[in-house]
Amino acid sequence: MTYNDILTTIDGPVLTITLNRPDAGNKFRHQTCLELFDALQKFRLDPQLRAAVLTGAGEKFFCIGGEHDPVTSLDQSQVLPIIDVYQAIDTIPKPIIAAVNGFAVGGGNVLHTVCDLTIAADNAVFRQVGPMVGSFDAGYGSWYLEDTIGRKRAKEMWYLNKKYTAEQAREMGLVNEVVPAGELQARAVEVAREITTRSPLAIGGMKGAFSARHNGVSGQARMAHDQQLTLYLQTREAHEVSAAFGERRQPKPESFWS
Repeated sequence: MTYNDILTTIDGPVLTITLNRPDAGNKFRHQTCLELFDALQKFRLDPQLRAAVLTGAGEKFFCIGGEHDPVTSLDQSQVLPIIDVYQAIDTIPKPIIAAVNGFAVGGGNVLHTVCDLTIAADNAVFRQVGPMVGSFDAGYGSWYLEDTIGRKRAKEMWYLNKKYTAEQAREMGLVNEVVPAGELQARAVEVAREITTRSPLAIGGMKGAFSARHNGVSGQARMAHDQQLTLYLQTREAHEVSAAFGERRQPKPESFWS
C-alpha cells in the first residue's frame, strides 16, 4: 500500500509511524485508518522490528480526532475503521509508544491511551470533546481511559471536556513522562530501544495479559495460542504425539521428557 496520510521510518529495531495531516490537525479519516492498520500489520510481521513509536507531524497536533463522513446508509464497510486500529495497537505483541507532540483531543486522546506508554511534550494538551460536538467513544475511549486514570477522572474528562496540560496528565497517570518538546522524538525512540533489550517473549506475554482483560475469548485465545501454543509446539511431547499420529502408532509417553 502507498501511504499518503502517514509516514514510516525505521531506526534499527524501532519503527516510527507519523500521522501526516498537520494542516487538518492530524485527524484520521477513512484512508488514514487503512494506512495505519496496514503499517501496524507489517510491523507485527517483521521480526526485525521490536517496538514502534506513534506520533504526529508538526509541532502543534498529535491528533485531534476523526473525520466522520455523514452516515447515509447502513453499509458497515463505510464506517470509519478506527476500531481496527485501536484493536491492532492493543493486541500486537510488541510495545507501541505514543509520542504526543501537541493536542491529543477526542479520538487522538483515545489513540495515545490505547498505546502501551505515552511520552508527552511539555506543550501537549489532552482533552475529550465528544459531548460538545455530538460524538462519543463508548468502547476503548471509556474502558481504557477508566483503567488508566480511574472512573471519576474518566467521567470528568468526558462530561466536562476540560483541557489538561502535559504535567496534569502525568499527575493523573494519563502519560508516563513529560519532556521538552525538542527532545520528544529522541526520548520516545530511546524508551522504545530500551524495551527492545528485554525478552520479546516476556514483553509479548505481558502485553497479552494486560489486553486479555477486556478482550474476552479473543484475549484468552491470544494468551493460549500466541504464547502457550507457540512454546508447546517446540516441546518433545508435541513432536512425539505428532509423529505418532503421522506414523499411525501410539505415542511413547516416556519420550515426552527424555
